[in-house]
Amino acid sequence: MSADRAIGAALLALLLAPIPAAAGELYSFVDDDGVVHFTNAPSDPRYRQVRRTSEEAGVYRTAPKARARPAPAAGRSAGVYRDHVQTAAKKYELPETLILAVMAIESNFDPRAVSEKGAMGLMQLMPGTARDMLVHDPFDPAQNIEGGARYLRLLANQYEGDPLRTLAAYNAGPEAVRRAGGDVPNIPETRAYVRKVVDLWKAYRTEL
Repeated sequence: MSADRAIGAALLALLLAPIPAAAGELYSFVDDDGVVHFTNAPSDPRYRQVRRTSEEAGVYRTAPKARARPAPAAGRSAGVYRDHVQTAAKKYELPETLILAVMAIESNFDPRAVSEKGAMGLMQLMPGTARDMLVHDPFDPAQNIEGGARYLRLLANQYEGDPLRTLAAYNAGPEAVRRAGGDVPNIPETRAYVRKVVDLWKAYRTEL
């Protein structure tokens, strides 16, 4: 077993059992109570397809200034966003520390961060991903964290809870994972991204 596979096996349980959803086309809508519904067989006219295109799926690169700074301690830097993170983590059954690790690597907890490819906000959502995740204002921390967590959950479902492939798809897009035969793509930036998030995730688990 490779080192990457060993890490993935050790962390797999932390993503919990995926919420039922198909790995193919997905549809979603938000009901009057604000509850988000997902299905692969829409029976209600309110459902709209969740697009996962190769051009805009995922979040890609973080802003240069964010990458240049070391990832901060979660407790100190994410304090102002912790309520949003806790709400999203509970709603989408994700570890709070995973969301924080992704946020730290993506934007360094900067709600106004914009990457060279146009990814926006704390968890660096591309415009198409933000739209599909029902984020109307990507620079609003609550909306951005909600959308980023929702997208992480969709990817976790698609990859059966495998954190390495989930994070790879969050960074490079599901199409890149598909082209890699369903594994972490052999893209230096993506492989480095997955390692950084996993390392910080483990560190945050001891800190928080």
